[in-house]
Amino acid sequence: MAKGSQLSQLKSALAKADLSRTSHSKKRKSASAQPRDKNERTAKIQEIHEKLNPFDLKVTKLKHDVGGRKIKGAVGRPLVSRQAGLEKRKKTLLVEYDQKSRTGGIVDRRFGENDPTMAPEERMLERFTKERQRASRGTAFNLEDEDDLTHFGQSLSNMDDFDGIGLALDDEEEDGPRGQIDAQTVRRAHFGGFEEEEDDEQEDGQPPRKKSKAEVMAEVIAKSKEHKFQRQLEKESEEQIRHQLDDEFASIQSLLFAPKGPEDTEAGEAGSVTQTPSSEPLFKESASNPYNQIVRELAFDARSKPKDRTKTEEELALEEKERLEKAEHRRLKRMAGEPDSESEDEGDRGRRKHKRERGGDDLEDDFMEEDAPGALGSGLGATLADKVGEDESEEGEDEDGEDEDEDASEEAESGPEEFDVEDADADEMAKEPRSSKGKQKAKAKAASSELPFTFPCPESHDDFLEIIDGVDEKDVVTVIKRLRALYHPSLAEGNKLKQQTLQSVLLEHMLHLTSQDIPRFDLVNSLLADLRSLTEAYPTVAAENFREKLSTMQKNFARGLSKGVMSPEARTWPGPAELTLLRVIGDTWSTSDMDHPVVSPARLLMASYLGLCRLRSLRDVASGLFLCTLFFSYEKMSGRLVPEVINFLLQVMLHLAPHPFTSTSLPNTVSCPDLDSDFDEVLKLKPELAAQLEFEACDLPNLMQASSPVNEQSKINLLGACFRLISHAADVYKDLEGYPELLKPVSDIIGKLQLQQCSSIVRKRQKNLHERLEKSLTFALEARHPLVLQAHKPIPIATYTPRFSATSSSYIRNQDPDRDRAAASKLRRELKEERRGAMRELRKDAKFLAGVRAERQAEKDRKYNSSMKRVFGSIEGERAEEKAMEREKNKEKKRAGRGR
Repeated sequence: MAKGSQLSQLKSALAKADLSRTSHSKKRKSASAQPRDKNERTAKIQEIHEKLNPFDLKVTKLKHDVGGRKIKGAVGRPLVSRQAGLEKRKKTLLVEYDQKSRTGGIVDRRFGENDPTMAPEERMLERFTKERQRASRGTAFNLEDEDDLTHFGQSLSNMDDFDGIGLALDDEEEDGPRGQIDAQTVRRAHFGGFEEEEDDEQEDGQPPRKKSKAEVMAEVIAKSKEHKFQRQLEKESEEQIRHQLDDEFASIQSLLFAPKGPEDTEAGEAGSVTQTPSSEPLFKESASNPYNQIVRELAFDARSKPKDRTKTEEELALEEKERLEKAEHRRLKRMAGEPDSESEDEGDRGRRKHKRERGGDDLEDDFMEEDAPGALGSGLGATLADKVGEDESEEGEDEDGEDEDEDASEEAESGPEEFDVEDADADEMAKEPRSSKGKQKAKAKAASSELPFTFPCPESHDDFLEIIDGVDEKDVVTVIKRLRALYHPSLAEGNKLKQQTLQSVLLEHMLHLTSQDIPRFDLVNSLLADLRSLTEAYPTVAAENFREKLSTMQKNFARGLSKGVMSPEARTWPGPAELTLLRVIGDTWSTSDMDHPVVSPARLLMASYLGLCRLRSLRDVASGLFLCTLFFSYEKMSGRLVPEVINFLLQVMLHLAPHPFTSTSLPNTVSCPDLDSDFDEVLKLKPELAAQLEFEACDLPNLMQASSPVNEQSKINLLGACFRLISHAADVYKDLEGYPELLKPVSDIIGKLQLQQCSSIVRKRQKNLHERLEKSLTFALEARHPLVLQAHKPIPIATYTPRFSATSSSYIRNQDPDRDRAAASKLRRELKEERRGAMRELRKDAKFLAGVRAERQAEKDRKYNSSMKRVFGSIEGERAEEKAMEREKNKEKKRAGRGR
């Protein structure tokens, strides 16, 4: 490019590109050399502009220029990139800025959409009507598309003559009113549209004329007759099919109905409706055809009644309470010797005494004898008796129901006064003895022995014992159920607290039953369902009650340990009452939770019993085996390991069965501190006495009694129970990683028990258990795989060779031999660059929006200033005119003054 100023450079570039209009050279170039295409000319001008503008390109100076090497970003175009950024922001950011205050959405403006009173069918019909009206709105007055205008089917071209519309001339109609339309014309043309006139002569291409009213009515009558004739034909065909079915009814009667006996046949004939001779049936009935008889019998069948709705828990509780209160009221009346009669029974009896007389107009279609089967009041006494004795089945209530039935039958036999009673029936009734006083005494005696229906809610266990004093043990469950029904939480405000107290009383009573000399475990099992229901209803209070009992057990246990572990007077092992509480906890609460407010303390207490207590008698062994059973029941789902159970079972075997072990030759994992004590000699099984004994079911409750005898059969039974628990433990813990280490000592001890002098069944049980444990241990050891080195090819250690850069001397600072640290620093650098880039873009966006707002504000100011200038200009012009007029007026006044 030429030297000099930019103007001279531009002229020189235009001259070289043959784009200048004037050329300084003397020789003109040919016209063919000029760029003919406009796009080519524009491209050349743009190229010259880019070359002349020093700010269009940004060149990064390289320290070492290598020929042929292209470096990305060495040459930049800031103006082009800036313009591209502006265009992109105009398409994206500016659109979002303009639409930021807009709210989108769809407004449903369909007819009836927001009217909740309209049905969907009405809404759709109105929409269809509106759509048809909208579609026909454009063609209603389109005169170009219509070939001929019509009025109610009549062509307007034929109505040009005013002869037939009542506007006759004066000479044609002398008698009628002149210049007026007659009434007939008004009625026909104005309120009917030429219905009576007919235009039979229609030109070709004309639409069909509208039918007259007479023709329409004639067609309607013809169609009605046709439909009537078709219905008559269908009725006749149905009659034929019905007669055919009647003829074939005898062949299918055996499939529909069972054969009837002579008594049913006679009853059916007696119940048939007789007809008077004057009313002949439409179809004659034969006496041998039983069809009509069956139809009459079906007419007397009882109609189905609607079922009662499902009642809520509160309604059921209220009904149960009312039923119990009514039953208790009747029982107290029977105890006092008063007659037991309900208001409902009295009302029914009164209605039976005052029956409606048959009138002369009775058709006998709605009359039914009171004593007939299926009558309205039949069996009412039995129904009430059954309702009173529902879910109770007490003998006293059944006897009372029978008495009520007898009284009701006697009153029914006595008959009302309005009807005639035969003399024989009256004599028979007079002969029957009536001993009402004896019956009342019997009722009072039976009622006094009955179980009451209502009880006061007990506030303590002593109150509950007073309530059930004299009550059979089988009725205690009934007492609990009635207490829960009478004091349901939905019936009164304080019943919730009473139910919570009842739960604690019930738990206390269960412990009371099992702490006696003869524990009543069967009654405890029957009360467990009610205790579980109350615990589920009030878990927080129930948990506190259970924890209080566990705390008491722990205190007793600590007191027993303080007296001496081996002291015979120290009560360390739990008794039947404590074991019952632990069993109830397992049946009431969830035992699979990792941490539970009731089960976790119970589990810890049981483990303390098994780990700290010593075996001194068979009673201790029975208690410990029961605790082991409870542990397996607790951990049935979770399968958690309890080491105290395995160690206790080993102690039981070592104390009961003969063996060659001493306290020093036991395996390291087995702990049996009392192996050589005096109690061990008492517990040891004597093979010479147990040679003929076999395993039997172990009666743990009997063994835990203080008066339980110590014999060899009990020891054999406890040893058998120990073998079963060990087998169960092997099944439960077979999936543990430490299974071989856990049960290897158990298998060794079982294999070395000296039971050769015992019966064959005992030896067989020992052999089978030992073989099973050995086999499971073998499988568990085979399933283990020793640790080996990696089988694949070793991964070479990564080498960190330093990378030297010829262009920069700071490569050592950016290169870190630690790969993780280098990757982290790289990510930090990239994050820093991205943050800078984001901040830069945000600044550009803010600058762009600020410019847009400034331009729009400037446009508003310009429009405002222009409008204000226009207003001020108009005001100034008006003011100038006003001043000019005032000056003219002043001049006129001055002139007028001079003239005077």
